[in-house]
Amino acid sequence: MIENIQFEVAKLSDIDGVLALQELYLVSNLSEEEKEFGFVTTPFTIPQLTEVITQEGLFLAKDNNKTISYIFSGSWDFFNQWPIFNYMITLLPDLKFLDFDATTTNSFQYGPICIDKKYRGKGLITPLFEFMRKHVVKKYPLALTFINKTNIPSTKAHTEKLNWTIIGDFQFNNNNYFILAYDMNQPVSIR
Repeated sequence: MIENIQFEVAKLSDIDGVLALQELYLVSNLSEEEKEFGFVTTPFTIPQLTEVITQEGLFLAKDNNKTISYIFSGSWDFFNQWPIFNYMITLLPDLKFLDFDATTTNSFQYGPICIDKKYRGKGLITPLFEFMRKHVVKKYPLALTFINKTNIPSTKAHTEKLNWTIIGDFQFNNNNYFILAYDMNQPVSIR
């Protein structure tokens, strides 16, 4: 099913497709039952999407020119407009992963990632992540992210399919999160 999928760095003309996909899986739009299959928590606006696209930090998978998945990768400067990311920045000095000392210059905030439910479980996450990795590793050797502990599908996908490492956890606004890290110099094996 994924053999005809195109991977692209997002362009401004892709904003409507990204917004449509975001709307389907935004946590505030889902029932408790739907949340069990994964969700995204950050609702991006058109100006925010424009900014991340201009910085070449949004990566898409498309099927027949329809956006079916996206991955964000942004500098801490971009993400610091949200309180949770500002909090994450305060944790960086204490994060240890391999030989890395996490800083705002050697790491970036990975995610969110969103995959249309019709394409989940079909191996799409790995080639899309690898496409993003090849672009972003030129700027950042270390990827960091956090996942809500209730978002079990996302945690499993990142640790089991992409080999991310859980390096800590934190609490913010009455939610509990894992902190994950990935060495961007390591390709992901595409099965």
